[in-house]
Amino acid sequence: MLLLDNLLKRLIKIGLLTVVGPDGQPRTYGLKGSGPEVTIRFHSRALPWKFIFSPELALGEGYMDGTLTVDDDRLHEFIDLITRNVALNPQSSLGRQNVRFKRLKRFLRQRNTRRTSKRLVAHHYDIKPEMYEAFLDADLQYTCAFFTDDNTEKDLERAQRDKTALITRKLLARPEHRILDIGCGWGGAAIMMHELTGARVTGITLSKEQLDSAVARAERKGIGEGVEFRLQDYRDVPDVFDRITVVGMLEHVGWPQYKVFFRQLHKLLHEDGIAVLHTIGRAAGPGFTDAWTEKYIFRNSYAPALSEIVSAIEPTGFYITDIEVLRTHYIDTLAEWSRRLATRREEIVAMHDERFYRMFEFYLKISEFAFRNLDHVVFQIQLAKRQDAVPITRAYLAPDSQVDASSSRDVPATL
Repeated sequence: MLLLDNLLKRLIKIGLLTVVGPDGQPRTYGLKGSGPEVTIRFHSRALPWKFIFSPELALGEGYMDGTLTVDDDRLHEFIDLITRNVALNPQSSLGRQNVRFKRLKRFLRQRNTRRTSKRLVAHHYDIKPEMYEAFLDADLQYTCAFFTDDNTEKDLERAQRDKTALITRKLLARPEHRILDIGCGWGGAAIMMHELTGARVTGITLSKEQLDSAVARAERKGIGEGVEFRLQDYRDVPDVFDRITVVGMLEHVGWPQYKVFFRQLHKLLHEDGIAVLHTIGRAAGPGFTDAWTEKYIFRNSYAPALSEIVSAIEPTGFYITDIEVLRTHYIDTLAEWSRRLATRREEIVAMHDERFYRMFEFYLKISEFAFRNLDHVVFQIQLAKRQDAVPITRAYLAPDSQVDASSSRDVPATL
């Protein structure tokens, strides 16, 4: 415990952390009254050593396996305490001193080929859809919702609809348009965009489970003529579209593939078309995916800095016509997902097992506090090939107005 003791003394400056080792002896770090006060227990003599070599991995695996427990089920407060202190001094806490090694590892891992991409998607998404139905909204939107000021109840169902409506307004879509939804998930956004605009929407995914679910939902709604879904890689799409949306998918492209991705986006978009990109990102510059998330949740994934996205866009010939940064919206989204997950614990354990449930519980909590206390945000980036493809002011984004893209003239609202 000596090396871990020294690490925690350097790290914990806010809050009070009590660690009860395998020997039953408590050790306390931090300052009482300065923040959350939490007690954790190690039930394995190997666990303190694992923290020295990979604290992120040891923390997540310890919680999943039960070799690390949090008194009174205060996981929320424990992750809050840890991330607040990480934010104070990230260099010493997450092992980021090996920057060169991590950059090389990131480059090698994230060279996602077609075959690799399909396998990685299957790892997270090709599981029973009932798992996602347990905590997502009715449309199974697995990305950041949009909570408007008047959504005082933090209604997730409404916030997800408002997110899709906002993106649809940014697309300036009309009935005669063809829309491509890259990374369409279970089809909820594609279906809603068709219902809002009358445009024909094509959704692509690499998940067979998602494809089957999306097709079935469109058939139940009787809109098969207006929406189609394909099991297809973005690199293999042969068509040209008037509008393209990419929601929660850039994180899975892989940093080395960004230039390929944006060149393909440019190729797929009509000359007077508009694309909207919605992605988790980093406000503090380039970084690295933590080891636990990389191993257990989203393999080869990466939430990019804005500088990394823009540097890949610039050589393509795209104009960046709008950037919006959603900051606290994902906090509310993740908090609601966690709440819903907890209410379905017994079902999920029966469906999988206790370790699987604890993995998802931990994943949603660390994700929430990446937005609460660390540098994570969501970027919405609007792209066009022409400067005049969108109006010169943002008035058209108001929910009660829509602008005709061909004339920049206010017309009656349809969204």
